[in-house]
Amino acid sequence: MFEALAQKIEKLTLELVNIQSVVGSPDENKVSEKVYEKFSQMPYFIKHPENLRYVFTKDDPLQRKSVVAVLKGKKNNSKKTLVAIGHTDTVGISDYGTIAEYATKPLELAEKLRELSLSPDALKDLNSGEYLFGRGVFDMKCGTSTLMSILEALSEKPEDFEGNLIMAAVCDEEGGSKGMLAVVEELIELQASEGFEYMAVLDTDYSAPRYEGDNTRYIYVGTVGKLMPSFYVIGAEAHAGDPFKGVDSNHVSSAIMEEMNFNTEYCDAAEGEVTVPPISLRQQDLKPEYSVQTNRASYLYFNFSTHSSTPDKVLELMNKGAQKAFQKVIDSLNEEYKKYCDSNKFPYEKLPWVARVMSYEELYEKVKAERGAELDKAMKELSARLMQDENLDERIFALKMVEELHNMWSDKNPVVISYYSPPYYPHIYVKNENPLEKKLLSTLENVLKNTESKYDIAIKKFYPYISDLSYAAAPREANAIDSLKNNMPGWGERYNLPIEAMQKLNLPVLNIGPFGKDAHKYTERLERDYSFNVAPRLVYATVLGLLS
Repeated sequence: MFEALAQKIEKLTLELVNIQSVVGSPDENKVSEKVYEKFSQMPYFIKHPENLRYVFTKDDPLQRKSVVAVLKGKKNNSKKTLVAIGHTDTVGISDYGTIAEYATKPLELAEKLRELSLSPDALKDLNSGEYLFGRGVFDMKCGTSTLMSILEALSEKPEDFEGNLIMAAVCDEEGGSKGMLAVVEELIELQASEGFEYMAVLDTDYSAPRYEGDNTRYIYVGTVGKLMPSFYVIGAEAHAGDPFKGVDSNHVSSAIMEEMNFNTEYCDAAEGEVTVPPISLRQQDLKPEYSVQTNRASYLYFNFSTHSSTPDKVLELMNKGAQKAFQKVIDSLNEEYKKYCDSNKFPYEKLPWVARVMSYEELYEKVKAERGAELDKAMKELSARLMQDENLDERIFALKMVEELHNMWSDKNPVVISYYSPPYYPHIYVKNENPLEKKLLSTLENVLKNTESKYDIAIKKFYPYISDLSYAAAPREANAIDSLKNNMPGWGERYNLPIEAMQKLNLPVLNIGPFGKDAHKYTERLERDYSFNVAPRLVYATVLGLLS
């Protein structure tokens, strides 16, 4: 059985890869339609067409759609249900340069890659013949093909299949996860109409080496989360010829960058697994023109990964870091100003600047106390104007809201305003505390114990790459979500998450994916043997184990 399954998965993988489906393009629907077509040709869905459907993304000019297929087993009439997800979109192909036309043609791409400069490891893998190269072959059309093929195999004898399997082939995973967010609400509706008892969410996204020379194949239980702590920095402008009369916002912004960027003190840890440190994704001043006036306003934001910290805790941590950085700037200014005064024989007086950091929510309360209803009216009008621009980046939307709020405040002294920019991906920490978590962990242990393989396979917590798994749950801790909503300008307007549906799902998650290397690079590649022969066996056994 598994030999035939491996051949089917490889054939389907190549077929899906051949369809270019770059995120944010109309081509995403082409691959969704191919997936739908494949399901609709299976005998089970010919007999039960009501169990196959498109789920359209919300507020999407491209009207992209995901595919949801529901297999209902007849054995013991069980309501236990496993949700499996795989995404069908990819990142772009411009990194392939002159051979971009071959990026989605793995069988032809191999020779074309020899025209490019490859790393020794990529060249070694290319020469070995053990890898398939191509955009999306690894991330993640092999994983999606695995789920489709397993569902087809199980659908051939529904009378022998216990429980139910829902597969969602989702769009927009590489972008804003609009596909998964729409599917989350679909899952809640299915649960209500069918009485499904959800067990977990299984993803088959890629697994890669975690360090140089790492040959372990990983199964992940749980997933990393992501927040975007952001800082709007207001200094005090001055003439460049008399700079100590002001505070350069770039100076403060750079100090925050120096304090947080790649600083492992800000890593989040749980059960011995540690996230990557905060990584800056943007730093920019906001001065519109050239002049010899020092810069007044800047902003920056970070990618902050989480394993256990909720939004309220992360904001508190980042505020402390920004306060520390700001104070260093003030101390340095006074030190340098004293040297400057001494060298010029000027009298020295301590500079008047005070380091201040406050959250968006705190600033809102201060301005509200001054302006009352005028504030809400102005913010609502600004939001409505900004919403008219469908192409406006969500991060810029949030920044504009912070700028407007600060402009309405009477206090014009230097300050750093902390807030959150979209997007938000909750972490999911499987602690072995409730029945669903216990069932998931025990099932995986049994699967590994009973699967013969030449590979070193290990179970780890926290899938380390941002994925749609995050939306299978949402924090329930007091103040966690309130802190996020109250400090993310535009929440509920420009940026929305189905928080209540996510909290209602509240499922443990796992990832059993193919093995390969260099996702999002032109040397993206899939290792054939493990990906086609071993990972599918693990997925198959896990599906049966969770539903038994």
